[in-house]
Amino acid sequence: MSKDNIITLPNPHLRQKSQRVGVITDAIRQVVMEMEAATIDWDVSRAHEVGVALAAIQLDQPYKIVVLRNDYNDKANHDFTVFINPKIVKADGGMTKDFEGCLSIPNVYGQVPRYSRVKVKAQSLDGKVFRVTAEGFLARVFQHEIDHCDGIMFIDHIKDDPEAFFRLDRNGKLQPLDYEESIKNNRLLW
Repeated sequence: MSKDNIITLPNPHLRQKSQRVGVITDAIRQVVMEMEAATIDWDVSRAHEVGVALAAIQLDQPYKIVVLRNDYNDKANHDFTVFINPKIVKADGGMTKDFEGCLSIPNVYGQVPRYSRVKVKAQSLDGKVFRVTAEGFLARVFQHEIDHCDGIMFIDHIKDDPEAFFRLDRNGKLQPLDYEESIKNNRLLW
């Protein structure tokens, strides 16, 4: 599995709700391995970005599965934690805006409002239920990925704010995106 298997907008499958995983089978384990491989392959292809997490629907697999990189500050670390049927059970700490990108919306970033703290309940790959409390960037990642499981993209949260959109230049610096031109060229599709 490679970065080329990651589906991007306007693929309508990104807008569908994912299915709950009832039984963790070898096929589900294979999906998880493919998710990790595609994330790493994407990461290797990008000089100024890191593949932090991926939802199964981004590989056109309609399951509530998220893989999250254990150390997203170290591109050489390819270890992931798997979240089967992740659900935010509590969100608090106030809303904060920060930048988000998405492997399924190449080269577009946005300043998205998210809760600063979340509690997530999920199952591990061996079926055990566990809970995680996340703050700051990690809380943002969970909200972003769990949104994917519900057919929601980060651009949906900011579509009415043209000044919230950005792109990376060749040097890895964020620059305002020409929103009107992007809409005209169908780069941002809702």
